Formats: sequence, C-alpha cells, structure tokens
Amino acid sequence: MLLVVKPLVDLLVVTILWIYFIFGFAVFFLPLYLFSYAFSRHRELSFQKLNHRFFRVFLFLCRILTPGLMVHIPDEIRQIRSSIIISNHVSYLDPLFLMSLFKKHKTIVKNRFFNVPLFGWVIKQAGYLPSSVQGQGKHLMIKHILEMKDYLATGGNLFVFPEGTRSRDGRIGSFEKGVFGIAKRCQAPIRLLYISNTEKLFQPGKFFFNTCVPINIRIEHFDTIETDNRNDSFDELALMNRIRALYEHKNQHPN
Repeated sequence: MLLVVKPLVDLLVVTILWIYFIFGFAVFFLPLYLFSYAFSRHRELSFQKLNHRFFRVFLFLCRILTPGLMVHIPDEIRQIRSSIIISNHVSYLDPLFLMSLFKKHKTIVKNRFFNVPLFGWVIKQAGYLPSSVQGQGKHLMIKHILEMKDYLATGGNLFVFPEGTRSRDGRIGSFEKGVFGIAKRCQAPIRLLYISNTEKLFQPGKFFFNTCVPINIRIEHFDTIETDNRNDSFDELALMNRIRALYEHKNQHPN
C-alpha cells in the first residue's frame, strides 16, 4: 500500500509547496516587497523580514504536509543575535531554514543569482553578499563588508556555509576563507550550527520531497568561537582549520 500511496503524497506535497512558492510570492508577498521598496525607511531590514516570513510559512507548510517529518530546533538558536553563524550544508533547504529563524539576517549568495529576474532584485535589496568580487559583485561585497560591523552590532546575523556548496556524500568539504576575514574585522562571535537530515527530505538530484518515511531534521548549536583581531596571534587560516576540524569531529560523532 505504501508503494502506491507514497509517490502520490510526494507529488501532492511538492505541488502545494511550488504553488505557495510561486503564487504565494506573487499574490501575497510581492506587493509587500514593492511597498517596502517605495516607502520603508529601512528598506534592507524590511526585505530581510519579508524573506524571513516567506520562508517561515514555506517550512511550516513543509512540516504540516509531510507525513513522517519531525523538526527539532532549540529555542536558544532562535535567540542568536549579533553573530556570524556558520553551518554545514547538505541540502538546498538549509538556507531556507536559517532565513526562517532570523528576522534580521544576511547571507552570502552565489553571484549568478543576482542576475535572476525578480529574485536577484529581492536578494540585492535585502543586503545579501555576493560570493565573489567578479563583475558587479566587487562593489556589493566591499559595501556590505564595510557596513557589516555596525549591522552585527545592532543585532543582525550573518549566516554562511563555508563549504560554498552542498555536500553530496555527507562529508565536510573544503572551506572558503572569506567569512573568517569578516569575523576578524568585525570581532563578532562565531556560532557553529550543525544541520542534519535535510538531505533526506529533499534528496540531491530529486525533484519530489521524500515523504511517508520517518525523518527527524535537527539544527544544533554545538560551539561558539570568540574572535579578537587585536590579538597579534589571530590567524584567519588557523581559525578556519580549527573550525573545520570541529565540524569533521561533529560529523563523525553527531550525537
């Protein structure tokens, strides 16, 4: 019976989520983005809050529509402020979860997405950072890095996946160094999060969500690293290697 029902539920869930993603955005959220663009005194923050709400509803629908899905996120994570948040990356769902957790947030997005019609406009207005300094990315990157210390000081979070792309096999990939330079400049605490099992819900290479099976998605805050660029011994590469080693250990001992 499950072999017959599961494909139908998989199709139903992904269809409803795509309807929300496309038509929910166009009908309910796009007018709010346009209003914020035209009238908000704090346009960037308004766009971040709208992104937060949009994906919060998306993931709420995920939770109530998907048989077998459980999501565990401690309240302490939702309370994180003024921090650089680093996470492993196993699914396209990972950034959606983090956007849904923090009203005031920024993240690093691959340059090509800034050229996508409408989506690129939204992420640019939200103050998200491009992943490289090529082309128009150079101006945006410099601008946002210069503003980042004040942004973090007023309660914002920058969340980053230093692997740069999803892990296809669950192992921790090589880290990119840029975020550790930002941490050094801003003297912000680095919060280490570990996301597990999002890849079981939205499997790499699959279009449908994997429903009707037990999946327990967890987000854990497992360590905090303090930074101090006044210390002559502060070394970005050493910091990067230290944090990567912590993630490798966590990956091998998730519980």
